[in-house]
Amino acid sequence: MLKKIAGYTGLIIGFILGFFLLKEHGIEVVQATVWTDLEEGVASWGFAALGGAFMGIFFYFLTPLLASFTGKAISVLDAKLKTFPTQDILLVVFALLITLLISILLSILLSNITGGAYLSIVISALLVYLGVRLVMSRKEEFDFITSLLRKNSSQVSAGDDYTVKVLDTSVIIDGRIIDICKAGFMEGTLVVPEFVLEELRHIADSPDLLKRNRGRRGLDILNKIQKELDIPVRIYEGDFEDISEVDSKLVKLAKVLHGKIVTNDFNLNKVCELQGVPVLNINELANAVKPVVLPGEEMHAQIIKDGKEAGQGIAYLDDGTMIVVENGKRYIGENVEVLVTSVLQTAAGRMIFAKPKSASEKISGVK
Repeated sequence: MLKKIAGYTGLIIGFILGFFLLKEHGIEVVQATVWTDLEEGVASWGFAALGGAFMGIFFYFLTPLLASFTGKAISVLDAKLKTFPTQDILLVVFALLITLLISILLSILLSNITGGAYLSIVISALLVYLGVRLVMSRKEEFDFITSLLRKNSSQVSAGDDYTVKVLDTSVIIDGRIIDICKAGFMEGTLVVPEFVLEELRHIADSPDLLKRNRGRRGLDILNKIQKELDIPVRIYEGDFEDISEVDSKLVKLAKVLHGKIVTNDFNLNKVCELQGVPVLNINELANAVKPVVLPGEEMHAQIIKDGKEAGQGIAYLDDGTMIVVENGKRYIGENVEVLVTSVLQTAAGRMIFAKPKSASEKISGVK
C-alpha cells in the first residue's frame, strides 16, 4: 500500500516538474521557428505535456525505490544509535552546540576578509571535529552535564539509570551470559570495555596452555555475543590510564556510565558492594534457579572420590552442586541413596551435606 502511495506521489510530482520545465524550454524552441501564434501555443503545450508524462513515469518508478532505501537507512541508523548510551549522545550534542557557537563568532570576524566565507567553513568543520573528539575522549570528566540533565528530567525513572551492563573478563570466558540474554533475562545495552578486550588478548597469547585456551574461549564467546544476541552490544574505547587494575577500571566505568557490572568473580562482587556499584553475579543467579533441596530429603548420588575429612565421600549433581556424604568413602564408584542433613548456601556456590540412608539400601550396578 505504501509503495503504491509513494508511486502515485512521485507520478504527480514528476508530472508537475516535467510540465513546467519542458513548457519553458518548449517556448524557446518554438520561438525559433516560423510558426503562427496558434501553432506556437499548441506546440509549447505539447512539449509541456510530453515532458510531464515522461517525468511522471520516471518518478513513478523511482520514488518507491527511494522510499525503500530511505526506510532501510533510517532503520540502520536507529539500530546504531540504540547501541550508544544516552549520555554519550547528550555529550556530542553539547560539543556541537559549543563548537558551532564559536564558529558563528569566528565567521563574523572573518566576513570582511577576502575568502573569509570559505575559511570560516574549514575552521568550523575543524572545531566540530576537535570538540566532539575532546569531549568523547574525556567523557568521564563531563559526567556532571549528564547528571544535571538526569536530575532535571521528570521523564527519567530511577530504573533507567541502570540499563547499561558492563561485562568483565570472567563472565565473558564463562559464556553463560549468552544463554541468559537469549532467555530474555537481560535488558539494556551490554558494554565490553576495550581494556577487557586487551586482557582477553593477553590471556589468549599466554604460554600457559590452560590460560591460552581460556583466553581463546573468551574471544569466541565475545564474537558470539556481538553476532547472535538481539540486545545492543557496544565496545567502550575509553580507558582510565591512572588506574592499573582491570577490576578497579570496571568499577570506575560502571560509575561513569551509571550501569551495573555483570561478573562471576567473587572478589569483584565484594568490591562493588563496598563501593556501592550495582552488580549482577552469574553464580548467584545460577544458585537461585537450582532446585531447592531441604534437610530430610532423599536422593541418589554416585560417590566419585573421597573428601577432605576422614571417611567422607564426594558426589555431584548434574548442575555441578557438590554433595559431601558422611561415611561415604567406602561407597566410591557406586550409586547410593543418601539422606540430606544440611545445605550450605554461599555466593560462591551451594554445598549439600548428606549421609547414606542405609547400607542395606545401597544400589549396586548402577553407574
